[in-house]
Amino acid sequence: MSTQLSPSVSSNLRSVFLGERNGIFVSSAPATHVGFLRKTVECKESRIGKQPIQIPSNVAIKLEGQDLNVKGPLGQLSITYPREVMVERDESGFLRVRKATETRRANQMHGLFRTLTDNMVVGVSKGFEKRLQLVGVGYRAVLEGKDLVLSLGFSHPVRMRVPDGLQVKVEDNTRIVVSGYDKSEVGQFAASIRKWRPPEPYKGKGVKYADEVIRRKEGKAGKKK
Repeated sequence: MSTQLSPSVSSNLRSVFLGERNGIFVSSAPATHVGFLRKTVECKESRIGKQPIQIPSNVAIKLEGQDLNVKGPLGQLSITYPREVMVERDESGFLRVRKATETRRANQMHGLFRTLTDNMVVGVSKGFEKRLQLVGVGYRAVLEGKDLVLSLGFSHPVRMRVPDGLQVKVEDNTRIVVSGYDKSEVGQFAASIRKWRPPEPYKGKGVKYADEVIRRKEGKAGKKK
């Protein structure tokens, strides 16, 4: 007497048989939904972000919502804060940047915008400067009105327009001082000057920052006899 198995039973037996031959156990249990537990990430407060910002007596600030305007003897700067952080002035007159939400992005923005705010206050009251030095035979810099003219060994001089809000001085034809109240603008213009002739590692020729240390390389040794 022959018995016939249902298709579902025969498929299960076939899967088990193939699994035994290949050394793999094949389960015939139906698939179930897998659930994931979302774990709340606890962000620590930024050590830089929680530091208060002192406002000098010659600096006036104007706070309107997420917009901050800082005005001092050297100039005026403004910034708009993202929704992850907020700024407020306490009773002692200090400016504080706080997190509006407890997220990882808020923790990142906290320290960043505290630094940007402090740079604004320092910039409009004291200012920033970058010093560069020209190293090389025939390398020199000259100011012609609002243009900085550089002789860096090319077939033609390099002429750069000084942006508004920045001051450039040339000392002894080989030292350049870039100053201003906006730290990012000062750093950007100084970097654009250095980019024309970065210092090379063998003789150190080029345009370098005054406090920059060039890692020197040893040149090719002569043929030994």
